Amino acid sequence: MYQKFQVHLQEELASIEDAGLYKRERVIVSPQGAEITLADGTRALNFCANNYLGLANSPELIAAAKGALETHGYGMASVRFICGCSDLHKQLETKIADFFGTEDTILYAACFDANGGVFEPLLSEDDAIISDALNHASIIDGVRLCKAKRYRYANADMEDLEKQLQEAQAHRFKLIVTDGVFSMDGNVAPLDKIVALADKYEAMVMVDESHSAGVVGKTGRGVTELHNLRGKVEILTGTLGKAFGGAIGGFTTGKKEIIDMLRQRSRPYLFSNSIPPLVAAAGVKMVEIMSSTHVLQDKLHANTDYFIEKMRSAGFDIKPTRSAICAVMLYDARLSQNMAARLQEEGIFVTGFYYPVVPQGQARIRVQISAAHETKHLDKCIAAFIKVGKELGIL
Repeated sequence: MYQKFQVHLQEELASIEDAGLYKRERVIVSPQGAEITLADGTRALNFCANNYLGLANSPELIAAAKGALETHGYGMASVRFICGCSDLHKQLETKIADFFGTEDTILYAACFDANGGVFEPLLSEDDAIISDALNHASIIDGVRLCKAKRYRYANADMEDLEKQLQEAQAHRFKLIVTDGVFSMDGNVAPLDKIVALADKYEAMVMVDESHSAGVVGKTGRGVTELHNLRGKVEILTGTLGKAFGGAIGGFTTGKKEIIDMLRQRSRPYLFSNSIPPLVAAAGVKMVEIMSSTHVLQDKLHANTDYFIEKMRSAGFDIKPTRSAICAVMLYDARLSQNMAARLQEEGIFVTGFYYPVVPQGQARIRVQISAAHETKHLDKCIAAFIKVGKELGIL
């Protein structure tokens, strides 16, 4: 039975290859950091990780994880409503709520699960979800699992958002959903204006802080801190897999009753194992570090400003950003792959992004800056971009 389907898949894969859209994975054999070692033994500077604060190989987080491995074992081997959770899980949930100024937190295996499990338990066909057009795929999939009426507004377009809110007025409950930082462009949601419209039209607000937590705001508390709205948004989701240590795990934090209902009815929570205790212990340490100092955020912001200024001066087209994401626009899918390959030959580890990850004709290389980068790393990256850019006729 598989033979016909196999031929179909082979043809589809060949068409993806021919269009220059085939994705190949590279293998890293060292810890994640500013400098990494690849499987072929070459060294490279990593400019495509979500390791915004450089904590993925933090000695403090590693020590916390090792300690938990000794005291709490390797894994929970069950879901929480059947077999409970560890004290480390509860500590982390409390720490996250304190960090964001919210009332309670629920942990998931990943933020994809948090976003996939947040809408269906809370909203029904009587309600409405108003979602930004560039929201992450996990939000889109989560909305699809819910029976609420769907509305979509153009990215960060407050005039369009207001129009959608007006059209949604007949619904019982209304929830506006946005990324805090949009991962492909690096722009920050205008949360102050979103909340103002939510107040005007009696809607709630949900923000995915995955690319903004640890990055945006003076102390890294995300877009709610940036817009002086800490604790005033009903739902926040986020991940431990980016700035918060780079491992795995996600969370939803917000109003107590919302979190309580998710514990009762959120399917990814009810039917997935808890994150390993060692990840929870490292998460607790991570929040303690971030709550005691913002030196890493300061360095990250300085690195990002430096990189963008130098790249724009060299003539590169970079989308406006208030995050650590720098979208170097190339527009052509093959060109983005060719440039990424050439940059790797120069010792710079980046990835070309193209359809369907971004719209047709919007291919780019997304450079992600880290607090682990030193000025010499940034300078080498910039020099490599200029060299390859000239070779490929971009500059």
